[in-house]
Amino acid sequence: MRTFLLGLLLCSTTGAWAAHAYAQFGDIQYPPDFKHFNYVNPVAPKGGEIVMVAPTRASSFDKYNPFTLKGTPPPALGGLLLETLLVGNSDEPTTAYGLLAEDVSVAPDKLSATFRLRPEARFHNGDPVLAADVKYSFDRLTSKEAAPQFRTYFSEVKGAVVLSPREIRFDFKRANAELPLIVGGMGVFSQQWGAGKAFDQVVTDVPIGSGPYKIGKTDFGKDIQYVRDPNYWGKNLAVRRGMFNFDRITYKLYKDTTAQFEAFKAGEFDYIQAFVAREWARGYKGKLFDNGTLIKQELKHGNAGDFQGFMFNTRLPKFKDKRVRQAIALAMDYEWMNRQLFYQAYTRVRGYFVGSDFEAKDLPAPDELALLEPLRGQLAPEVFTDKVPLPPVTSLDPASGQTLRDHLRQARDLLAQAGWTYRDGALRNDKGEAFTLEFLDNSGSMGRVVTPYAKNLEKLGFQVNYKVVDFAVLQKRMDVFDFELISNRIGGSEAPGTELLERFGSKAADTEGSSNVIGVKDPAVDALLDKAVAAQTRPQLVAALKALDRVLRHGHYSVPHWYGSVHRVAWRSGRFERPAVTPRYYQPETWITSTWWATTDNLLGIR
Repeated sequence: MRTFLLGLLLCSTTGAWAAHAYAQFGDIQYPPDFKHFNYVNPVAPKGGEIVMVAPTRASSFDKYNPFTLKGTPPPALGGLLLETLLVGNSDEPTTAYGLLAEDVSVAPDKLSATFRLRPEARFHNGDPVLAADVKYSFDRLTSKEAAPQFRTYFSEVKGAVVLSPREIRFDFKRANAELPLIVGGMGVFSQQWGAGKAFDQVVTDVPIGSGPYKIGKTDFGKDIQYVRDPNYWGKNLAVRRGMFNFDRITYKLYKDTTAQFEAFKAGEFDYIQAFVAREWARGYKGKLFDNGTLIKQELKHGNAGDFQGFMFNTRLPKFKDKRVRQAIALAMDYEWMNRQLFYQAYTRVRGYFVGSDFEAKDLPAPDELALLEPLRGQLAPEVFTDKVPLPPVTSLDPASGQTLRDHLRQARDLLAQAGWTYRDGALRNDKGEAFTLEFLDNSGSMGRVVTPYAKNLEKLGFQVNYKVVDFAVLQKRMDVFDFELISNRIGGSEAPGTELLERFGSKAADTEGSSNVIGVKDPAVDALLDKAVAAQTRPQLVAALKALDRVLRHGHYSVPHWYGSVHRVAWRSGRFERPAVTPRYYQPETWITSTWWATTDNLLGIR
């Protein structure tokens, strides 16, 4: 690891050393005088266009404000219109470099961080980006007028103090090495946005940001175009050189995956990512792929695996007993699905940090035990005595003891222990109430998964309903926790931290719109979250997250799904070039829009 001291300066207001970058664990790859990130082409030509497609879960939008609870914003708006004080890169998960801020200083006691803004930073309306705008953004995002998850995300930040027109200090409630990255990654917008209206009433007012793009031609609710700002103030910064090369980035929205894919083949947009193995294997073929009009590739990456699963709403009485949740999970025959539905393309999700350094394995290691022992009275004994739970593996060998029939017998016994037995044609409790299950979906793509799964559940006596609703309806029901089981995906992270409070913390469980859709309310989980966000070293973070993963998996809060080890993408040939170096950690959509560039034909408008 290297930490560059060259060019550091003493911050007059804090007495701390200011630097061009901040690293949670002290490892900074690029020196103060670096010219560009190593995975971009610094001389990429500007111009041309790319037409993207929004995920079908975002089949429409009804507002421009991405920070409020109600409604759906257009895709990519925040990343293209709004800049941040610091910006990360795709090779260093816990390091960020100055963007709006030319330097950052962290107090010796780590209870504050001070940012000095670049004098050249400008909003799209020509106004300078000032410390007052940064404070205004923070105050709005932590107010009750913004979506509640922001209050959770910034809950460790005591407040923001304007020190001078271009200098702002964030004060922290405790020493937390991640907090400078948290506040440094906050989207900054102008005080003029919304013309003084209450923040939750700012709906169709276009954000006044300072990013490389502005909103262009838009078919409101359907398609949106972003137009590159030729006067973008940051285009020559090292953290922006060779990036955001397209003059126009358009997003098209479709109601379902079938219409989306047919539109791709018809030339309505340029790039698509496949998430369904069957579609990738059977649909992405034919004349257009054979003659090279469309390019199909599986792109390797170093990302941590995503967590995906059917998540229980444990706020409901019928899901309170973890034996019930474990029994429901035992009924999924993943091995059959992988053979028959997924073309053996996936790996089963094992835990909440799958494929990363933070995944719990076997019995607790000494570093985990040091964190778990003080919580022994709050944890089930098996957390200490048993290996971390793994999803059941269904065997075809009748003598294995692990056939689907064996798993269903185990599930039946667990349900009986929890007070649910089969009688009068259904699984019932001691009050005679039948056990119903409703799987909620917005695209219909989970239907082929739920159908065979439901047949297994029905053998146990469950009455299963699979319901498809519009995305806006699903989002609203998720916001108010009005569901039983939903399929949810959480992107993997190389440095999980404060966002976990929003995902698993007890406070978030009762906060409408939070990411704690499961409803986890466990003091032991809260204690481990506290250890994770307070970690001062990478080994401390690893130990805390392994212990957290172990406790969550023993809680059986979800039915694990599957994840892929590559990005499956396709794009239109002859229109784009890409850098010679591929970053280690990336999502294809943002990698393409931020670092690819147009070919000569594209620059000339030839399709």
